[in-house]
Formats: sequence, C-alpha cells, structure tokens
Amino acid sequence: MGTGDALPHVVIVGGGFGGLSAAHALRRLPVRVTLIDKTNHHLFQPLLYQVATAMLMPGQIAAPIRQVLKSDQRASVILGEVTRVDTGSCTLSVATPDNQMDVAYDFLVIATGVQHSYFGKNQFAEFAPGLKTMPDATMVRNRILEAFEAAEAEPDEAQTRGLLTFVLVGGGPTGVEMAGAIAELARLTLKEDFRRIDPRKARIILVEAGPRLLANFDASLSQSVAERLRRMGVEVITGRAVEDIDENGCRVGGEFIESKNVIWTAGVAPSPVAGWLGLPRGKVKVRYDLSVPGMPDVFVIGDVAYYEQDGKPLPGVAQVAMQMGEHVARVIAARLRNNAPPSPFVYFDKGNMAVVGRNFAIFERGSIRFSGFIAWLIWSMIHVLSLALPNMRMGVFLQWVWAYFTEQRGSRLIVDPKNFSKPESTVRSA
Repeated sequence: MGTGDALPHVVIVGGGFGGLSAAHALRRLPVRVTLIDKTNHHLFQPLLYQVATAMLMPGQIAAPIRQVLKSDQRASVILGEVTRVDTGSCTLSVATPDNQMDVAYDFLVIATGVQHSYFGKNQFAEFAPGLKTMPDATMVRNRILEAFEAAEAEPDEAQTRGLLTFVLVGGGPTGVEMAGAIAELARLTLKEDFRRIDPRKARIILVEAGPRLLANFDASLSQSVAERLRRMGVEVITGRAVEDIDENGCRVGGEFIESKNVIWTAGVAPSPVAGWLGLPRGKVKVRYDLSVPGMPDVFVIGDVAYYEQDGKPLPGVAQVAMQMGEHVARVIAARLRNNAPPSPFVYFDKGNMAVVGRNFAIFERGSIRFSGFIAWLIWSMIHVLSLALPNMRMGVFLQWVWAYFTEQRGSRLIVDPKNFSKPESTVRSA
C-alpha cells in the first residue's frame, strides 16, 4: 500500500455519524484507522436544539471521540482541520492547534457534513445565528435566556415586545423543533420565574418560504405539525420569504417584524470537500461504491455526498450517513481481500421523524404515517438509544423524565453573560 506500514492506513475526516460509523465498521479489518476532526467530540446533532433551549447540557449530547474509540487499539485521533488533499501523493495537510502536518493514507473517507447557508446573504449571519455546532447552541441559549432577563428590566413596553419576540427562519425539522421547544420554555418552564413580565406572552414566529412546513414529509403530517404549533401559541407563516434581517428584526413578505431574537434554521451548504478534490463547488457526486469518480481510494459519505436512489438524491440525515459508513467498510474489506466488490450502496429507510414539544411527534416510512403520543415515545426511545455512550443515554433519559413531570429544564444557565457594566477601574485607592 503506500504508507510504509504493515497495515493499510484508512484516514477518516469527520467525527460525525458517518465517520464514526465507518470507524466502528473497520474495527474487525486489518487496518490502521486515523480519525481527524476539528473538534474533540462527536456531536449528536438531532438533540442540539435541546441544548439551545436549555433542556440538556452540552455534555449530555457530545462524547469525546477518543473515549468512543478507546476500545480499538488500532484507531487514533488527530485534533485538526484538513486544509488540502493531494490525491496524487495520497496525503492530507492538516492544521493542528500547534502546527501543520501531513498525513498519508491508503484509503480516505471524507464525512465532514454541512455548514450554514444564508443563500448568498451572508450579512444575515451577524443578526441570525444558526444551529450546527455546540458553540452555536450555547450562544443561542444565551440569547434566548438573556432576552427574558433583559425584558424583565426593560421599562419601555415596545422594547419589551421586541425582546420577547422570537423568529425562527426555516420550517424544516430544526425550525419546527426549535419553535416548539421555545414555546414550552416560555409557557411552562419560565411562567412563574419573573415578576414584571409574563413569559407566556412571548411571541414565537416560524417562517417558511415554501408553501408548507416539513416539505420532505407527507402533506398530512405537515398540516398536523402546523396545527400542533398553533395550539402551542406559535405563529406559523408559510409562502413568504425573509427578505432582510438586521439588529431590530426581519422583513418577511414586505412586513417588518420587530425582534431581537432571529434564529436561522433554514439552509445548509456542504463543507469545502469539493475544493479539496478539485471538483466543482457543492456536494460531491459519488459512484455506486461511494468512491469519487477517478479516485477509487477516496470515499465521500453523509451530507456532503450526492447519491441518487430511485431517481432521487438521498436526504441529509444521520441514518444515511451511518449506512454509508458501514458500506465503505465493506468496500475496503473486499479490496483488501481482492474479492469482488459488494453490491452498489442501497439506503434502507427506517423512517423519518420530527418532534414538536412533549407528547407529540410525527413518523413516516413509505405509506406508514402517524402522529401523536406513540410517535413521540418512539422518537424518544430511538434518540436515547442512539447516543454514543451509556452515561449519556442514562443522563438524557433521567433529564427527560424529570422535565416531563416537573416542567423544568436542567440547563438554564447564561454561561457567557454580557458585560453590562464597565467600571473605569477595578482598583480603588485606600
């Protein structure tokens, strides 16, 4: 192989669902595995909105990658960010916290996921944070909690209304789940915590440019979610795009909505993998075995890969990435043994779900569709069991049970408060 070591070297870029799935599937093969990620943790993104809305703590949905892989003695981890891929020499350039290093590979698996997309209006980012990373979630949580604190101390009623207006831009699963979670935070958890303001009067608006929420679900389920949100006090606006966002609010379909809390839950864009490989921008189109055309030892999986099945591109969801990671391991195993390649990758859809507050979720798999309490129980069970470590599963389960019966949340902390006062000097003369 080309590394000079006894065992072939598989380098995985990205410690998300696809990357970890590939690493786990490679354990039984005679290979060395190096996983490179710019953070030291695997993030369970489906529950990130619960950190942003003070239900869970960061450590309950993020696990150190080294701990997850510690039982595999042939797996190592590098904390760093890939800056270049040289497919000719089979090396990657990696910027680590202290230096730059080159990493050689025999097989390369790229699973770097997606990042925010403001559809060409990147100026919105200053006023409407997104929700893709743990720093994003803690920043959004700070902003939400600070809004209630600021409203309690604000004497002007007009300013108070702006502080207690929350606008979610994007009616996909993240927007729907965030809207429901903020509604419950305001109407249940915080309802008795303040003296001057009534948190239950907070205005929560979910804006979707398309004709309906959750465009990837059946229209009947989308309608059920919209009705559920409205019963929770959320204003649902569809068919109207956000035209502008500034520090005072946003303009939607020609109407200005005053808000100090606009949160971006809309588009995503693939990470810059295509640029590394000298390909056009966007998702990387992969072959039947998930390798890049003309680069048989380079595989791209997960959200950054473009792969069609039944004439449609696969969705950017966790289960697609995980199944792709397992398939790449099978391809590598066949290559090492000089066996015939496995059958082309086929995604098995286990069903799509979205949750709207306590007691309500929707489920869809083919022609099977239902919503309500049973779907919520299934959603809860699947998400708890999918967490990376046993202590995380137990912690989240107990937190959810406690919150269900007490209506309280476990992480209502402003961890980086604003500097409200700026004294001229911290030193006083005697």
